[in-house]
Amino acid sequence: MESTNANMSAFQRLKVICVPLLGNAMLNPTSIPKALNLLVQLRDALRALASSGEVLSPSTISYVFFPLSTILRRNDLSTIPDRVLERTLEVLAILCDVWWWDMDIAVWEQIFMLCSAILGGIDRKGKGRDRDDETKAVAAECLWTLLRPRSSPEDTANTSKDGRAKTVIAMLRVHAQGAKFLPILGQTLDSLLSVSQSPSGPLQRVSLKVLAIMVSEYLSDGLVPSILPGTVSTMSKVALGNNTSKGWANGDIVAAALLVMQHVVIRAIGDEVCLREGVVKSVDNLEDLLDLNPHGIDGTSSSPFTTRRTESWLRATASQLHIAMNSLSPLVNHPTPSALLGLADFSGAILSATSLTVPQSQPLLLSFLLSLQGSSLNRVSDRADSLLRRVLTANSMAGHRFLQVLLQISRDNLAALPRLLMSHADSKVEHVAGILESVCRLAHPRAGSPLPGVASISTGVGKLLGPHGGVEKWGWSLLSTLEFISPPVMVTPASTAQLMLESDPAAIHSVSFPELTLRHVSSHSAREALERMFRALGATAGEDCLFTVDWFVDVGLSGQGERAVAALWCACRLLEGVAQASLGSPASARPPGGRAKRLEKYARDLARRIGEAWDDMDVEESPPADKKPIPDANEDNNILVEHVSGLVNVRGVSGTQQVSPAAPTHRTVQPMLHRGISLQLLSVTAGILDSRFLPLLLHTLYPVLHGIVSDALFVSTSALAALNVITISTSFATPANLLLSNFDYALDAVSRRLTRRWLDVDATKVLSVLVRLVGRDVVQKAGDVVEECFDRLDEYHGYEIVVDGLLEVLREVVKVIEEEEDNRASRESAAMGGQQVPLEDGRRLDAFAEWFAHRHDEDTSREPIRDSSYPREAWGKAKEDTGTESSERAPAADDGFADSPPTPAQALTQQIVSRSLYFLTHGAPQIRARILHLLANAVPVLPESALLPSVHQAWPFILNRLKDTETFVVSAAAALIAALALHVGDFMYRRIWDDVWPRFRELLLRLERADASSALAHRARGVIGTESAYTHSHRLYRAVIQTLTAAARGVQAQDAANWEVIVLFRRFLHRHVHEELQACARELYLALGRNNADAVWLGLAGTLGWVEGPVAFLREPEWDVEANVRMIL
Repeated sequence: MESTNANMSAFQRLKVICVPLLGNAMLNPTSIPKALNLLVQLRDALRALASSGEVLSPSTISYVFFPLSTILRRNDLSTIPDRVLERTLEVLAILCDVWWWDMDIAVWEQIFMLCSAILGGIDRKGKGRDRDDETKAVAAECLWTLLRPRSSPEDTANTSKDGRAKTVIAMLRVHAQGAKFLPILGQTLDSLLSVSQSPSGPLQRVSLKVLAIMVSEYLSDGLVPSILPGTVSTMSKVALGNNTSKGWANGDIVAAALLVMQHVVIRAIGDEVCLREGVVKSVDNLEDLLDLNPHGIDGTSSSPFTTRRTESWLRATASQLHIAMNSLSPLVNHPTPSALLGLADFSGAILSATSLTVPQSQPLLLSFLLSLQGSSLNRVSDRADSLLRRVLTANSMAGHRFLQVLLQISRDNLAALPRLLMSHADSKVEHVAGILESVCRLAHPRAGSPLPGVASISTGVGKLLGPHGGVEKWGWSLLSTLEFISPPVMVTPASTAQLMLESDPAAIHSVSFPELTLRHVSSHSAREALERMFRALGATAGEDCLFTVDWFVDVGLSGQGERAVAALWCACRLLEGVAQASLGSPASARPPGGRAKRLEKYARDLARRIGEAWDDMDVEESPPADKKPIPDANEDNNILVEHVSGLVNVRGVSGTQQVSPAAPTHRTVQPMLHRGISLQLLSVTAGILDSRFLPLLLHTLYPVLHGIVSDALFVSTSALAALNVITISTSFATPANLLLSNFDYALDAVSRRLTRRWLDVDATKVLSVLVRLVGRDVVQKAGDVVEECFDRLDEYHGYEIVVDGLLEVLREVVKVIEEEEDNRASRESAAMGGQQVPLEDGRRLDAFAEWFAHRHDEDTSREPIRDSSYPREAWGKAKEDTGTESSERAPAADDGFADSPPTPAQALTQQIVSRSLYFLTHGAPQIRARILHLLANAVPVLPESALLPSVHQAWPFILNRLKDTETFVVSAAAALIAALALHVGDFMYRRIWDDVWPRFRELLLRLERADASSALAHRARGVIGTESAYTHSHRLYRAVIQTLTAAARGVQAQDAANWEVIVLFRRFLHRHVHEELQACARELYLALGRNNADAVWLGLAGTLGWVEGPVAFLREPEWDVEANVRMIL
């Protein structure tokens, strides 16, 4: 009852619109606007009823359909305007969506013919322009409503027939395949193929949707082969976007076109239909061999439009179809995921349905899926992976055939790789590497996928990389094309000098291995693809790959040329794959069940081989001087193409000799790369062995440390990264902990290389960087280091390079000790107690009056004398009182003047200083400077009882160094004097003002005379020094000023010398003097002002003319010092 009332209500709403619409069925200029308005109202009303859930009865639908049919009957179809026709078709589509279940077959046919005529332009043929794309799109939508299959839940009649949808679609299919309707169906198909190439996106989408449903549901098996060529050709053009201005189609268009092609190919040339008609024969078991009849069911039909499938037809069609599918290769790089998903579904469906009929296309379709499996889009990669696994694990002969094809693809791509590398085809190299990586990825189960891995792939790759894989043949061709060159620019997180000298643990942990550059591969993505390919091959082959790894290692360690470098790189990447550990993530988890003993044994042997071969890498391969290279007779024939990159060469004047730039030679580049990759191999072996790598540090620690001190940035960065990987792999917190725990290994390796039988000049650098990296904890082992250094100094004192290196090690030990605050001696300079606190200008007069009133008062303060060279008791004191006095003086041993026993660090430093003083007179200036720097570093550490005797003994030699011919030696001597002045100012009082200052005064006069004739000196009047901060005079000026600043802070002032310093250094406050010297001079005057502010004020004020009278002679009008003076005062 309620449904009847609802139908009556809907009827009344529609009747109000249908009656006037019937009255305006005859279209003319007056009725067209009215009819159009009524059609819009009718469309909106029907949509409102559908959205509210009301179902129209068949009688109501017939009632609404009547005015529409009247409009179409009373008016010529060609005269109906596009907008009226569009609204009419929209209303028909809404009606047919519900009417489909009860529609009369004749009405269905008429509406089908109407839509087909509009799509094909038959209604207006020869009578003006075609219909708009919008009108055709609406006609195609109406056609889709007529053709799309329904399911039982969509049946609004709620009948008890469960198969009503199948019955209706079967009835329509039979009618469509009838002889009378077949021409209409063919014409509609042709029209849809034409409009599918339209530039209108909506029309393209709906036409492809209708095409897919027509091909899959309504065409007979005999008719599909007839439309196969045209449909495949058109869909290929649509998918590739040949008719578009942008050159490519949208993703949904590509997916829809591939779906149409998939349906037509499967129905025309699929295994099922060809087996049924006897075109191909499937042999899956022995029983299939009993039926040897090559002929099957006769597939001929009485219809003239059908095509009989035969073996010759199959061969020709399969060949043409392969060409068409090969043209779809550019779709692999389509930017949209919908297109890639459509290509994956198309390839998987065709592979599964045509395994017997189109075998020549299987490598192509598999390569599509392999390329898509390596996509960066997860949806695409997962879909392609699941399709590949489903195809390869099928329980039939097809799965075995696909597996053989897959292995053949791997062999072909691996064989083509050298040729592609030489042709500089980066995109092709990346594609081939991605294909091989995808093949290897199929061997293992994918995370989150229920499908298993393909174990046969692991077996096949294992055979390829095993003893019988022929690596001796294909390996050489691959190595001849993998040529590595020095990277033009190498960016690292921090410089080697910073990591080595600053000893920043966080920075060391952030170092990664530098990237390598291939001569024939320029893109970064192609290089990464090659690395991933080798890792995937190693991971897939497993332990069987160790034979190939060992072969590459043998080639790599047999020389240092291009092939040796490439061989080590290949071995490293394969070993990474076998171990399932990457250098980029050394802390990766161990594989389940741990690593095999065979792999660990090989890793131990490899680490020993690299450690033993490290010193042999210094021997360069060089041909005899009298032997020239023999030119290749076929050289001209071998060079086919010349690849030139970089700037265009511009030739000079004709007749002049052109000088070609010197290219990096084999001696400099390839050995450097060889060492860096060897360190990478060591890191991989450490990742394999983990904590079991510790005993191998006896062989491998020296190569790593030796690489750190290398002059080549590539090797030093690789060594730091290797040290980081070894530290993490062996479960140490920092590299310092690792080196400290294995310090004896490193020291033993250095000692063995500092013998007369085996002398390595870099061993001292290794020991120096070892001390620096260990840091303050090296004090525990420093005794052994010092003894080793002095033993070698006694043995090699005549070799300047060795002596310089050993002294650098001793200095590093002292520097490490100095950096620790606990190791510094505690002392208080007596001069600091006598310094005056600067007073404000308003209180200066009061302070003077107070001093004047008490100037004759007796000073009762104890004289701060610590020297023990005079008696502290009366000369006539009785000796018998010694016991009593000693007992009374016992508590005095704890006073501030008593020296505490030296710490181990201080004792070690004292030993170094006492045994190094003899090198102050060494003939090599760099050694003299090294000793002076060592003494300066030792000053804060040693107590006065240990420091002062050594300084007193060496003082004449230190003074002589102030007259050294080398500037850096003079600067080092000045730095030592500055350190002594700061820390032992009382001891340095006479030495500074009686010994050092006269030599400084003479040095300043000599420098002033030298600058007068120097081309680098300032030419302005009154300006001293040079414009550059890198001249000898500038560095000496800076050293002198800084030393006097230290003396002013730590040594008791001497009025006459202080005044002389104040007067003499005023010129350095000139505005045009170098900024660094100005800053040093300001610091000097500020330090002098703390001792005698009045003298500083008088000297500077007199320079500017602020004071007249007896100091008027100080005025220097040519010196522009006012700005700096105001900053000081």
